[in-house]
Amino acid sequence: MSPAKKTVEHLDVLVVGAGLSGIGAGYRLQTECPDKSYAIVEARDSIGGTWDLFKYPGIRSDSDMFTLSFPFRPWKAQNSIADGPEILRYIKDTAAEFGIDRKIRFGTRVVAADWSAATSTWTVTVEQDGKRSTLTCSFLYSCTGYYDYAQGHMPVWEGIDDFAGQIVKPQFWPEDLDYTGKKVVIIGSGATAVTLVPSMADDAAHVTMLQRTPTWIGIVPKQDKIANNLRKVLPPGLAHQVIRNKNVAYSLGVYELCQRQPKLMRKVLLGMSGKALRDDAALAEHFTPSYDPWDQRLCAVPNADLFRKIREGKVDVVTDHIARFVPEGIELKSGKVLEADIVVPATGLKVQLFGGVVPTVDGAPANVHENFVWQGCMLTGLPNFALCVGYTNASWTLRGDLTSRLVCKVINEMDKVGAASVVPVPDGPLEGRPLLDLASGYIQRALNDLPQQGHRGAWRVRQNYFVDAATTMRRDLHKTLRFDKAASEVAEPERATA
Repeated sequence: MSPAKKTVEHLDVLVVGAGLSGIGAGYRLQTECPDKSYAIVEARDSIGGTWDLFKYPGIRSDSDMFTLSFPFRPWKAQNSIADGPEILRYIKDTAAEFGIDRKIRFGTRVVAADWSAATSTWTVTVEQDGKRSTLTCSFLYSCTGYYDYAQGHMPVWEGIDDFAGQIVKPQFWPEDLDYTGKKVVIIGSGATAVTLVPSMADDAAHVTMLQRTPTWIGIVPKQDKIANNLRKVLPPGLAHQVIRNKNVAYSLGVYELCQRQPKLMRKVLLGMSGKALRDDAALAEHFTPSYDPWDQRLCAVPNADLFRKIREGKVDVVTDHIARFVPEGIELKSGKVLEADIVVPATGLKVQLFGGVVPTVDGAPANVHENFVWQGCMLTGLPNFALCVGYTNASWTLRGDLTSRLVCKVINEMDKVGAASVVPVPDGPLEGRPLLDLASGYIQRALNDLPQQGHRGAWRVRQNYFVDAATTMRRDLHKTLRFDKAASEVAEPERATA
């Protein structure tokens, strides 16, 4: 007697990733598609994504929490710029409050995903404790973010093996690292570096921030006084919405001014930094970039903490290039040697979509770069598939929540018209443009691995939340999406008339 055939589990929707995006997706699926079965698979053993992974000193948001938090669960803490543990608690509490945590399968890594046109389903291969299994789903939603959790970007430096000290990567910060009384060199000038430097300065013997080129810095208050006052007089939900719109308008206004009036914004940003630094020579050498503001992402410094530590003499900034590592530290091209006990390469992220998995369609790998993004989330050539990618000039969650609501709308429309599959189809020729329009190194290195955006309409990835909020849920889905019935349903009439 042959053994019984094992039944493959089927879900209406499979969400990949239990970070900020995945928890938001779970909430929207429960409230807007309540009759759909779904699960969230998470490769790691905890909720939180980025905010659970990164443990380095001072880890915090560089977006205000009134826009980074979910619109359906107001941010209640006092700090607008919050630290990592505070954000992680918020995510976990949200998942528990709405029962989303019961839908998460931890330690479950997606290793393959294949779309079948014949069955209108995705077959997803997952790995748990070294063992692989498969399940199927009608819709696949990737909420894995856009960088590699397993490794960051690490340049190749001559002599790095000769260094007698310790190399510590921010993405994998050792919990037992003791840097008290030690000389620390942090390589980089982005968000990670400007967070680490002031956070380590009080305990380390000295901290040096080594950068190749300066980065634009915006000084922001850690607490939003207007927001905190509004919360005293308005109901929580209304206060959250008012504060959220206020902060979106402010950040969008800064971005637009940077794009339209770069000379003016250079003066504004340099004026803020100069007032905090109180050293014109250092301002010119270390904090005056050659590029315009927001050609790369602006770094937020809460309460000017970086500049305060520089003034106190606990931090130096060096603008130079690395020639090689030597036993005692780093030799620069200028000939100077920076002595170090610990070197932290805060050299950026490695961009990666869908956790590194290349989706296949009927067994053929999809060339993601040749595909166009519809509404910033669905891809041409990949039916019943969406990914969540946030804004580059504003909080991730603003677009993330819009995307999850749109995915729910598409799924409900499939039911309404009796479709088994849906795929974006251009309504005319498209001019290909980079998905993420930033000059940052981590973006430029990944351009050939990312899908493209178009130049108009639903194919353009706008960096304007107010425009997206007004248009995303009102767009005519049938103009740029093709809804198809199952292959078996299409074939049935042919067999009947044969």
